[in-house]
Amino acid sequence: MTPHGEGTPDGPSEPRPGRWSDLDRPPLNAAGLRRGLVRAGGLWTQVDVVQRTGSTNSDLVARAGAGGLEEGVVLVAEEQTAARGRLDRQWTAPARSGLFFSVLLRPAEVPVARWGWLPLLTGVAVATGLSRAAGVDTALKWPNDLLVTVGGEERKAGGILAERAGDDGVVIGVGVNVSLRGDELPVPTAGSLALAGAVSTDRDPLLRGVLRSLEDWYGRWRAVGGDPGASGLQETYAAGCATLGRVVRAELPGDRELVGEAVAVDGDGRLVLATGEGVQEPVGAGDIIHVRAR
Repeated sequence: MTPHGEGTPDGPSEPRPGRWSDLDRPPLNAAGLRRGLVRAGGLWTQVDVVQRTGSTNSDLVARAGAGGLEEGVVLVAEEQTAARGRLDRQWTAPARSGLFFSVLLRPAEVPVARWGWLPLLTGVAVATGLSRAAGVDTALKWPNDLLVTVGGEERKAGGILAERAGDDGVVIGVGVNVSLRGDELPVPTAGSLALAGAVSTDRDPLLRGVLRSLEDWYGRWRAVGGDPGASGLQETYAAGCATLGRVVRAELPGDRELVGEAVAVDGDGRLVLATGEGVQEPVGAGDIIHVRAR
């Protein structure tokens, strides 16, 4: 990778025709992002912007595994060609149409048993940052999808993926559709900030807002040893979670299925379902489908 990530992971990019053909999608200002985010005593220690890569998560996990990478590295891509979501799903988006980035965290003060809260914490931080910077009302679908409203319907505009990086690190990847237009949607249930009526689709302030929000929430959570109650994280996540209060279908590992009303997010970050048999069952992993609106 070239210094500060200018170019691609394999070296400087060749000029590509049409780089400026879409004036609604200017490139990120890497130097400006560094000036605004990297500061003494702050969480963010390095901000790298690459033009194109397969997956920022894969790249950052590999870099962390090679050693010598401190906490707070941010890797941003203008375009991803092999981006991954939960359950190894893949997705692509036009260059410069969204925020595609990963961060390296090393929460040494927090017991590993509480690290499962990191994707939910990131969801709260992203939703909070985007609501302020883009003026879009956002909601969270458990465990880590970002929802916006387009034409009166809930649409997925983003997602989060967390992966271990060695014994003491976690890489968290975030993908958010910012300026995606209706004819560019990969599936009818997708959305974007632009389609949801964002007051701004300028990705520089959006990214700064999201990363500052993440720094704030991560600091609060880490300061109390990852306690989701004492940090206010559990309460805030529940308040912004569109899954709670709905009847959902949980598609669980081992081809098991569970239907019930989502009634709570417990202290371990699991979704608690009240089934028709009167049993409350926590779900820690699986695919959640909203069956009926509140």
